[in-house]
Amino acid sequence: MTNCALCKDELKPEEGQLIWRGDDCRIILVNDPDLPGFCRVIWNRHLAEMTELTYGERDHLMTLVFAVEEAVRHVMHPDKVNIAALGNMVPHIHWHVIPRFKDDAFFPGSVWSGRLRETSEAVIAERRRRATELPQAIREEISQLN
Repeated sequence: MTNCALCKDELKPEEGQLIWRGDDCRIILVNDPDLPGFCRVIWNRHLAEMTELTYGERDHLMTLVFAVEEAVRHVMHPDKVNIAALGNMVPHIHWHVIPRFKDDAFFPGSVWSGRLRETSEAVIAERRRRATELPQAIREEISQLN
């Protein structure tokens, strides 16, 4: 698909940071000012639905999603981790792994809902600092899979 935002290999710095890339998937640390630690696991080939994957591909993708969740939990210490695959706006298989905190701007709603509060800049700054540790933690988690 020529106009799919997730098919492109290039990632602008304002969009995030490529953490890991394999033959089938890649993992991005999303640059979201309100949600430090937000990651996206993206299937490299353009497919819209999980049932378009083989069973082995599904297992591989979800193993990576769970590895990212594990690293996010250990590094970010969230109150909850949200895992979501919507695809309504971008119909390309991808999973969101989002650390959630009771004081984040959207809690307890989804991160796509309206803001409910402002999180203090000091708290956000500390979460951003912790999020800088995620790339290495995720790569270590994935290395243990093999």
